Amino acid sequence: MILIHTALLCEAQSFIEYYKLKKLNSKIYLNHEIAILISGIGKQNTISTLDYMFLNYDIKKALNIGIAGCNDKKITIGDLYCTNQKITNIKTLPLITSDTVVTTSDTLHTTLYDMEGSYFQQMSQKYLKDENIYIFKIVSDYLSDTILKKDDIKNMISKQKILHQFINLN
Repeated sequence: MILIHTALLCEAQSFIEYYKLKKLNSKIYLNHEIAILISGIGKQNTISTLDYMFLNYDIKKALNIGIAGCNDKKITIGDLYCTNQKITNIKTLPLITSDTVVTTSDTLHTTLYDMEGSYFQQMSQKYLKDENIYIFKIVSDYLSDTILKKDDIKNMISKQKILHQFINLN
């Protein structure tokens, strides 16, 4: 089974609709091939819900998909990056995971910022090999503390048709 992990329902919504997944509870949607886990934001939510999924489902591949802030205004809002693997036709940037919203950056390198990515990777590595773990981030802002509208997040993610191609190939 392929696991798609998101922090927010609006990040998962287009995948739930595309794959016609059934709601098991407020955090899990699935069919016989794909499970979506909506953990909530941050370290503790990510760790506890992922542990449950890996212990209770036969996960072969895990993807974290969500939004991330970026410290470089030359990067286009809505651009997709894989932060932990090199994939044909998908750009790569490093990711910094923070326990709080990041609004400033002192690094000179172009970097993405989120609140779940490294915790997702750490938990997934307990159960899977690195080549079966993917972190995909869509640039949502330039380190703003403004809360984005749920529809805007859903639209940003639903435009990433290449993610469906990636999921269907793997």
